[in-house]
Amino acid sequence: MVGTPLFQGLPTHRQRIGLDANVCIYFLEGHPRYKAWCVSLFDLIERGQNPAVTFTVTLLELLVQPYRDQQEELAQKIFALASTYPKLEWVSLTMNLADRAAELRARYRLSTPDAIQLATAIGHKAVRFYGNDNGLRRVKEIECIIVDDLV
Repeated sequence: MVGTPLFQGLPTHRQRIGLDANVCIYFLEGHPRYKAWCVSLFDLIERGQNPAVTFTVTLLELLVQPYRDQQEELAQKIFALASTYPKLEWVSLTMNLADRAAELRARYRLSTPDAIQLATAIGHKAVRFYGNDNGLRRVKEIECIIVDDLV
């Protein structure tokens, strides 16, 4: 990460952003490669600089490992943190969202979770979507930022 500014790829002031589950996982788990950059991104969200949106499947993804490791207390802490994180909106699946996700999945051959995450971001007026799946590069409806390209 030498020579790479931590602010590279961060949203400009007041841009609403969409978050894929993997970005949230990197942040919560302190991923060795992505931690510093994710801390910078979530600091912007927490301070209200950049409101964020994600689909509720993100919470599912965040809780899998603690449940797998039988760490109920950690799962409860993650749930509490995620459900109260400032300026992070959690969106549930609706018929319209499912329809939009199906269009995106068909057009770009995305996985169902990626298509729903993108439909969530687009439907809630995000201007950027942060993830780490190379398939996002094909999407034209929203600017997709691949975290791996930044760090």
